[in-house]
Amino acid sequence: MKDVKSQASKSSVPGKGGLNAEIQSRIGHQLRAMYDDVVRQGVPDRFADLIRKLDAPQGGAGGDPAKNNGRE
Repeated sequence: MKDVKSQASKSSVPGKGGLNAEIQSRIGHQLRAMYDDVVRQGVPDRFADLIRKLDAPQGGAGGDPAKNNGRE
């Protein structure tokens, strides 16, 4: 972790206290690689079933919104 901090402090723009474009780009690539893997995993079936149940109308079409816990 010290290497990252020392590299960031050496590479940052003097006076601005931020990270330079190269370091921001590297961080962006790492985050995309990590989250792309998560996105490819998809939604588990039990979560998809739960979402379908929550989206299904309760008590038929045109039901009373008060009976639907305020959901529209």
